[in-house]
Amino acid sequence: MANALYYGDNLQVLREHIRDESIDLIYLDPPFNSNATYNVLFRAPGGKGSEAQIEAFEDTWHWGEAAAAAFDAVIRGSHTDAATMLRAMRSFLGENDMMAYLAMMAVRLIELHRVLKPTGSLYLHCDPTASHYLKVLLDAVFGVECFVNEVSWKRTSAKSDFVQGATHFPRVRDVLLRYKREVRQRCTFNQPFTAYDETYLLSKYPHVDTAGRRYGLWDMTGPGGAAKGNPSYEVMGVTRFWRYSREKMSELIAAGRVIQPKPGAVPRLKRFLDEQKGVPVGDDWDDIDPINSQAQERLGYPTQKPLALLERIIAASSNPGDVVLDPFCGCGTAVHAAHKLGRHWLGIDITHLAISLIERRLKDAFPDIAFEVHGTPKDLEGARDLAQRDKHQFQWWAVSLVDAVPQAGRKKGADRGIDGIRFVQVGPKAGEVERVIVSVKGGENVGVKDIRDLRGTVEREGAIAGLFLTLAEPTRDMKREAAAAGTVEIPFAHRPVGRIQIYTIAELLAGMRPDLPGLGRHEGFKRAPREKRAGQQGALEL
Repeated sequence: MANALYYGDNLQVLREHIRDESIDLIYLDPPFNSNATYNVLFRAPGGKGSEAQIEAFEDTWHWGEAAAAAFDAVIRGSHTDAATMLRAMRSFLGENDMMAYLAMMAVRLIELHRVLKPTGSLYLHCDPTASHYLKVLLDAVFGVECFVNEVSWKRTSAKSDFVQGATHFPRVRDVLLRYKREVRQRCTFNQPFTAYDETYLLSKYPHVDTAGRRYGLWDMTGPGGAAKGNPSYEVMGVTRFWRYSREKMSELIAAGRVIQPKPGAVPRLKRFLDEQKGVPVGDDWDDIDPINSQAQERLGYPTQKPLALLERIIAASSNPGDVVLDPFCGCGTAVHAAHKLGRHWLGIDITHLAISLIERRLKDAFPDIAFEVHGTPKDLEGARDLAQRDKHQFQWWAVSLVDAVPQAGRKKGADRGIDGIRFVQVGPKAGEVERVIVSVKGGENVGVKDIRDLRGTVEREGAIAGLFLTLAEPTRDMKREAAAAGTVEIPFAHRPVGRIQIYTIAELLAGMRPDLPGLGRHEGFKRAPREKRAGQQGALEL
């Protein structure tokens, strides 16, 4: 199986598509149970924020049928430690929102443990809202002995919460809980390093040789003397307990790496700066900046994490050619970093909005990339099924077929008759664009009233045109009403185009596209910068 994105519930995808011990590294950044609603802010031409926004997901969990089913699945399952721990948590917490979150996470963590290779690692990205509960849950699923690190990432600078009357220290960090799969198996780990600061360099590497190489002189004596097994012998007239054997010391002297600062002084080791890797990265990460409003990589998706953060995790805990899985892939930072670093990757998300964004992001960053997308409709039957299961996901998917961005959220009446927005170029200069309103209908009962409503929306919004996308075949009266709306002259079109255009989902699936000029991306998620290099991956069997 090639690099792939899966649209759907990650629990179902894991069970049906990912085989045992097939993944080298798992990174998951699930909703934090922070009771926040996250909106995607789209960008208008010229880079200004648009009024168009959509609720990407609600980071709130409630005890109900789904949570109870997840709890029962763990209790009835074969993972007895996880079942025991989850039962104890329910006894302590009761049937509340936190317990719902933990039950939904537990059943998924068991599946993630199943698919991880013996040499693999899992990183769970969370915050202090539930990190303590999640750590206990991970201890039960993976085993206490498989805990490796709790990494603290400084995700923001200190806030002025006290101005609003807060009585807590500003909350500025996220938590990364790292576990390995097997107790006795060494997991993949490549120690990352950061550069030395200037003060350290001047202190430890103050000398420069005739070739321009900076170096320092370091102690070679053996701490603890004979008690620690260090040999004693004479070097350049000085007898000490040394770190090295006589043979090794002779090699260093022959290589010119042992310096006696002055006659009678204790010889020291000559260490070149350019041979050092840097400062080993610890478990407190304050050197990776969060994504601010001006960051080039900012796409407009809530909770987007810096590419540098995922590059560090992937480089440290996997090797080129390994398989990286992100089961809550959001806007795709993990799969982007994995591809950039030459890894295979799999991403799963439950919203078509996220999958659509990742498709665009990857194609922008890696123009020659090839990957598969599973779970999104490929034919009319699949489109009908999605419309019946979730009308909002269907609308978001249909809007993407005309390269527009979704406008409507899940709240009733929030769309004002607008399911998507598309901008078309109407002048030679950047920003000389006009809006096209997109309306989507997934039911069988469509009629001339729908076209009249779209005409009214286009006029009310001052848009240049409207697109009506429908699962059902349009009636003759609908086509007449659309034709009655007339045409519009658009520069660069070299001909008039219909002000109201009707397209069936079947036509769009067959490759038909709206009769509009310059249907390039003028609004939507910000375009991801093109990467200069990327590891191209071949087929992978899972």
